Amino acid sequence: MEFRRIENLPPYVFSIINGLKIEARRAGADVVDLGFGNPDIPSPRIAVEKLAEAAKNPRNHRYSLSRGLPKLREAIAGYYKEHWDVDLDPELEITNTIGSKEGFSHLMWVLLDHDDAAIVPSPSYPIHIYGPLFAGSDLRQVPMRFLADPDAREQFNDDFMASLETAYEVGWPKPRVLVMSFPHNPTGACVDLAFMQRVVDFCREREMIVVNDFAYADVGFDGYRPPSILQADGAKECAVELYSMTKSFSMAGWRSAFLAGNAEVVQALVKLKSYLDYGMFQPVQIAATVTINEAPDFPKEVCATYQSRRDTLIDGLSRIGWNIPKPKGTMFVWAPIPEPYAEMDSVEFCSTVVRDADVALSPGVGFGPGGEGFVRFALIENEKRIQQAVRNLRRGLPKLG
Repeated sequence: MEFRRIENLPPYVFSIINGLKIEARRAGADVVDLGFGNPDIPSPRIAVEKLAEAAKNPRNHRYSLSRGLPKLREAIAGYYKEHWDVDLDPELEITNTIGSKEGFSHLMWVLLDHDDAAIVPSPSYPIHIYGPLFAGSDLRQVPMRFLADPDAREQFNDDFMASLETAYEVGWPKPRVLVMSFPHNPTGACVDLAFMQRVVDFCREREMIVVNDFAYADVGFDGYRPPSILQADGAKECAVELYSMTKSFSMAGWRSAFLAGNAEVVQALVKLKSYLDYGMFQPVQIAATVTINEAPDFPKEVCATYQSRRDTLIDGLSRIGWNIPKPKGTMFVWAPIPEPYAEMDSVEFCSTVVRDADVALSPGVGFGPGGEGFVRFALIENEKRIQQAVRNLRRGLPKLG
């Protein structure tokens, strides 16, 4: 039996590390899991309480609106206005999605076909690479250089834009879509509004659509505030943005996200989704609405937690001889494989770390060929567990230091 859409997918390398982690735990090892980016911070209490209350009302058990309840769309419009001074029309420029991955994947179906091409950074979150491929389009990968050093931002900006120009000019068909995500998973790279303006100008000149996955919109450290691409002049002519409550409000399992921006693109996704789903469970939409309106400062608490964990991890790694600059955003730390172990590829290194140090990490190659030579730490354990992970790494990687 053939499964043509998935038969060319490579092995999901994260499953290799997950298998080793499960094997180690069955053998009695206390593995500190810093691999899968699954937030451990509890969702806001008000969200849980409102969900329980709304679920008891039988009227909320029926089909809902695929594009989201009007008050939910109004709430996210208000949030954008408050945080980024972006005006959005809740009727035309916002739609609800069942998580960012669902929204992004179906958006690629709307924007791309077999005769089209998309530009995607490498490394990238896997769905950003495979979403365009699932839609049948060609893929041009733009390398993300100078990412490990937050102080090289200007150099990164110029390098990225030059690579973007090359990706557009070389080959046929000319790309229709640019996929981005800043703050960036997995590298933690952060950009400013001037960079977003350059991207918008680039796409407007070439009649491209830019899709910014704004998953870490509220997770910026040391005074850094991530910009929305919709703040750039002329952005609504060519840009859409995915905003999720997963990281900002620590509501991963709730699958509450939104596509906002260019009305034509948003409404095209609305049309497609009207054939595919009836929207989120209505009590979840009600709870999300109340949370955005009544707990708008919760993301600050989440951000402070991740910053403390970042500092604990990077300071600890520095003490054992693994020096990594501190990223300005996301819930991840992107680290080059230490020089004494540089002969290993990322899967081999992460396998060694699980077996010898009881720590699970994500191999960089799982985020595309541009990720080889790196590993990703997810800040999903508290400071004590992170300190334990550092002690384990010192024991399991004797060449460090």
